[in-house]
Amino acid sequence: MKALPPTAALRAFEVATRHSTFTSASEELHVTQSAVSHQLKHLEDLWGLQLFHRGKTLSLTPAGAALAPIVREFFGNLEATLSDLKEQNGRVRLTVSMTYSFAIKWLLPRLPALSRLHPEILVTLDTTDRAINFAEAEADVAIRLGGGKYPALFSEFMFREQIFPVASPDLLQRFGMPREPSELLRYPMLTRDGSDLVPKWEVWFQHVGIGISDLRESVRFSDTNMTVEAALLGQGVALVRSGHVEKEVGEGSLIKLFDVAFPSPVAYHFVCPKGLESQPHIVLFRNWLREESAKSVQAYG
Repeated sequence: MKALPPTAALRAFEVATRHSTFTSASEELHVTQSAVSHQLKHLEDLWGLQLFHRGKTLSLTPAGAALAPIVREFFGNLEATLSDLKEQNGRVRLTVSMTYSFAIKWLLPRLPALSRLHPEILVTLDTTDRAINFAEAEADVAIRLGGGKYPALFSEFMFREQIFPVASPDLLQRFGMPREPSELLRYPMLTRDGSDLVPKWEVWFQHVGIGISDLRESVRFSDTNMTVEAALLGQGVALVRSGHVEKEVGEGSLIKLFDVAFPSPVAYHFVCPKGLESQPHIVLFRNWLREESAKSVQAYG
């Protein structure tokens, strides 16, 4: 630490590494050529290292070349941190944990609206498919898909999705539009593997009163987004949750095949350690989530 020079000397070094002469470096720093030369000589004396080969043009020595990116990174990090601190002045950062698919399909498209409404809240997304332990995680709050009973945590119901089949216009052009649910048995089915939280074709068919023994499954997926993407590509009919296809159904790239839908057995809940729910910025975030959740319910009934 004793070998750390004044910031002015480091700045002169960083600028000089990007110029071929003391003159051009001094113009960027708005000081004299001799001032730049003096700062660099002071740095070399302090460290006992020659940093530049001096001649008609400046060139870095091996020691100078080794130190240049470190000093440049220092000033870059300093500038970025100061900019971030100025941006956050008077603002509160809120880290929200949720699944990747929910973040991409539901929350992320809505964040610009939150920023316009509450610019004082800086949201950071922390995506995971596992229920977080607030004692160990960096997240302040979470959005969980489940039954809503989380011991020792504050839990608030957001909304319950509707489950229904979708297909791309391309697939429907090739196979035709099904007139009733039983006709789906001749279509390739896209299935997502996973826990009991994943919509199951067998359950949907039972819900519409059809018993099945076999499905024309094409590909099984381990990820919701991959299943939706495969449906967009016309590879089959996907059984989806409404919150994961709002954009696609709205723009017509996926078609909701029937009015028949059934509510998901699990719902989304806002969750946080007890006591945090009453903090002003979290109250604002909760109120905003409540309004957006109501819009989702209104869109799909």
